[in-house]
Amino acid sequence: MNEYSPPIQDIEFLLNEVVGFKEICGFPDCHEFSSNLVSTILNEGGKFASEILAPLNQLGDREGSRLKDNTVVTPPGWKEAYQKFVAAGWPTLLADPKYGGQGLPRVIGVAIQEMWDAANMAFGLCPMLTQTAAELISFQGTVDQKKLYLANLVSGKWTGTMNLTEPQAGSDLSAIQTKATRGSKGDYLIRGQKIFITYGDHDLTKNIIHLVLARVPDAPAGVKGISLFIVPKFLTTPNGEITERNDIRTVSIEEKMGIHGSPTAVLSYGDNQGATGFLLGEENRGLEYMFIMMNMARHAVGIESYAIADRAYQSALRFSSERVQGKDANGESTQQISIDQHPDVARMLLEMNCRIGAMRSLSLYVASEQDRAHFNPDQKKRQQHRAIVDILIPIVKGWSSEISNNVVGQALQVFGGIGFIEETGIAQFYRDARITTIYEGTSGIQAGDLVRRKLLIDDGKMIQILINLIKDDIVNTSNYTKSLQLSEICRSMHDGVTHLEKATEWIQASSSRDPRLPLAGSFPYLMLWGTVTGGWLMMRSAYAAIKKLQKDLTNEYYQEKLLTTRCYMQYVLPQCTSYSVAIEMGSELVIEQH
Repeated sequence: MNEYSPPIQDIEFLLNEVVGFKEICGFPDCHEFSSNLVSTILNEGGKFASEILAPLNQLGDREGSRLKDNTVVTPPGWKEAYQKFVAAGWPTLLADPKYGGQGLPRVIGVAIQEMWDAANMAFGLCPMLTQTAAELISFQGTVDQKKLYLANLVSGKWTGTMNLTEPQAGSDLSAIQTKATRGSKGDYLIRGQKIFITYGDHDLTKNIIHLVLARVPDAPAGVKGISLFIVPKFLTTPNGEITERNDIRTVSIEEKMGIHGSPTAVLSYGDNQGATGFLLGEENRGLEYMFIMMNMARHAVGIESYAIADRAYQSALRFSSERVQGKDANGESTQQISIDQHPDVARMLLEMNCRIGAMRSLSLYVASEQDRAHFNPDQKKRQQHRAIVDILIPIVKGWSSEISNNVVGQALQVFGGIGFIEETGIAQFYRDARITTIYEGTSGIQAGDLVRRKLLIDDGKMIQILINLIKDDIVNTSNYTKSLQLSEICRSMHDGVTHLEKATEWIQASSSRDPRLPLAGSFPYLMLWGTVTGGWLMMRSAYAAIKKLQKDLTNEYYQEKLLTTRCYMQYVLPQCTSYSVAIEMGSELVIEQH
């Protein structure tokens, strides 16, 4: 079950035909990113995933990480794989060239990250967090901080973490109690305990740079009194030479349901003299800064979600083609057949595939919008692209993680009883996927963010702009009259976006009646948004495939793309109706019961 086939053809199809990578390459700073270069990068990334990371996946799950002599030891092979990862230059993909990065568009980084996560989700968490830590320091760090930390993080020589919550706080960061006392040299002494720290300690690198939320003594109460600090595991000279261990202790690592290879640490700061930390940005603006990192991490969880779903789907597809059981339902033969030929198994496989395609499309689209927000020379357009990203991030995270768990569950179902046995490997995917709906903000938190901070905050103006963009795309696509199948797809999408518009209007109106109503309907609203936007991009895939088929009617790949979209429209998009009912009627019941 260590086999993994990187979906490079699907990724390249989406880049070139659906999310507009060619447009991004047309921006002044992107001319060098040719299709050939990108294809080479994708193939090499896929090769690293399948040949180096995938073989370690089950071993990492079985052995896990362990705490020994106040240091976490990662599973066998982890350290060697990380050294190869760094030697190949993979940590540098997206970073600014002035800090040793390659400056590639984010959409390429997202495509590569999927393959690493699918091959070995527990391993992929480490470079993902390091990348987000480096980006945050690049936004808010001083000149000296950038000089000291960025080159080391970008190269992969050091890794990064984010330290948010504490035992008493959970998702309510206003309740954190970690203290930061001002020192005499412009530094701070940090004291407190942090939990759920992914890769909070390990043996992969010589230093770990923790980004820690804490309160200065005179800070305002609540979230407005939180500051952000750089707290390295080892203190260094200004040139990065390690001097002594900071006052940080790994209390324990968690025994988790899944992602066993990834060490999730409980860290204690300042048991003795206090851990030395350095303020990042201004005091009392820490949560504002941390959201830069959190939004990147939330997108990353969306990537993990469809990555692990695709890995589970591939396993189910392989197993079902090899498992011979039962006879064909048409009664024409007495021969036993592989179970993928049984209609219900075929249904599950088709449904899994179309959901994965929708999740991947939405994630790559968001990444392409991030690139437009960064590279587009038109400042006004940059703002609109950035606003679209802000709307879609909670959907990519929340909807994708929920759908991922459904898909992985279906994959296990294809295995039947043998899937419940750990040896097959599918049970690991089921356990690994479960965290995605929880960390970096639960699905309910993502839904609340979508409703309160994206819809109600500006009277829904940006939400309506995005809805209109989808509607215009449906109209333009429906004008292509050479395909009845495409016309049916557009009609389905019209129905879906109509449900979305009506639900949006209801939530806006309900907020004045009872401020609890929008939150009561926020989860089905999130799922409705994901279903519609996923369908929108699947429609684009079908349109591109149909145009390709006009030139090559027998091309099986494009036929499969069209079939997958039709499946989405018939199996997935009709759920918009039930989500709409849950929003408008179910919300009232929730408040009535509450």
